[in-house]
Amino acid sequence: MSTPLRILGLSGSLPLSSTNGHLLEKAMGLAQERGAEICIWDFEEKPLPIVGAEGSWQDPTVKEFQELASSMDGYILSTPEYHGSYSSLMKQQLDWVYSSHVGKRAFALMATLGGVSSSNALNHLRIVTRWLHGYCIPEQLAVPHAKNAFDEGGEFTDPELDGRLTRMVSSLLETATSLRDRRGSD
Repeated sequence: MSTPLRILGLSGSLPLSSTNGHLLEKAMGLAQERGAEICIWDFEEKPLPIVGAEGSWQDPTVKEFQELASSMDGYILSTPEYHGSYSSLMKQQLDWVYSSHVGKRAFALMATLGGVSSSNALNHLRIVTRWLHGYCIPEQLAVPHAKNAFDEGGEFTDPELDGRLTRMVSSLLETATSLRDRRGSD
């Protein structure tokens, strides 16, 4: 039996109980149902300093975050879209990883929006992923009108979003497996 894939989830909003955090937990739950080991970095519990702040380069939480990121096969990033881009919280997390931590690994991207659907935050995250030498899967999910996107039971009010989320997670796991196999044969 092969080693399960390890997937790290990063949320671009606080708290994890936010709409955006709920979306991340749904995606991570699907990955876990398909056999992946999952971990969601809890920024409230383990905040990361701003890059360059005094002592930040030796911060033990930074080292823990980088080691965790290095041990993963793939990542799911979920951010609210603010002013046409991703959140500062997502930026703060991504600023602490480098290609040596996340390069040649699979990324899936999601965004929640207060209004109509847009891909601005997702496109900006694709640029960052490319700079980190990661592989962004083509499937992505933008959830418009996020405050109304889930019913009282936590399910999508638009059933089409369920299918898109499922396809995205499946693609992430397939891509992560392929990339892990390739890294192993290097």
